[in-house]
Amino acid sequence: MNINGLQKLTLLDFPGHTACTVFLAGCDMRCPFCHNSELIDVSADVIMTDEELLTFLKGRQGLLDGVAFTGGEPLLRKELPDLLKEVKALGFATKLDTNGAHPKALKSILDARLVDYVAMDIKNSPEKYPQTSGKANLDITKIKESIEIIMYSGVDYEFRTTVVDQLHDESSFIGIGQLIKGAKRYFLQAFTDRDTVVYSGFSAPAKETMEKYAEIVRKNVKNVEIRGL
Repeated sequence: MNINGLQKLTLLDFPGHTACTVFLAGCDMRCPFCHNSELIDVSADVIMTDEELLTFLKGRQGLLDGVAFTGGEPLLRKELPDLLKEVKALGFATKLDTNGAHPKALKSILDARLVDYVAMDIKNSPEKYPQTSGKANLDITKIKESIEIIMYSGVDYEFRTTVVDQLHDESSFIGIGQLIKGAKRYFLQAFTDRDTVVYSGFSAPAKETMEKYAEIVRKNVKNVEIRGL
């Protein structure tokens, strides 16, 4: 399997772990605020093969304890379960980032205990999901199914939303709170503009606005925190 990016050390991407982050190209959403837009197309530059990744990890045994897989959308890769097995066989904990659009693939990986932590992006309230995800025909039932699968999987997890002033408002977080009611934890992440964001004109809400949004979600989720402020 082709690997499209590697951050050799992160203390942030995998809670509680000293990890590296593996980037896999290909995504079926077109979020206009995406930070990793260069990874949307599966034809993105390849930096190594899966075998080369495993060789790298063998050299980091005892130095790293986790590997985070992100994208793009990793669940589009049919070879992912086999790679996860090999990474875990080397003694590493694994984390999966997902957009939640592939509940069957997600359930298969969680049922097999191939990941130790999963982070699912919650783009917006159900009625605003198509605009925020860039997919007018998005099947929101798959998003809801993935939320339920994660919450009842027994695998540690988080839900999170990248908050964009131009795309989110109070009604967004009323809807999000209802969507993930009873979840273990939820993070609001302030949007940060980068050169890789395709569309210009986006910005993060003010700190006070972020805190107000967090309080709205706390009506349905006990553990709500803000990142990036």
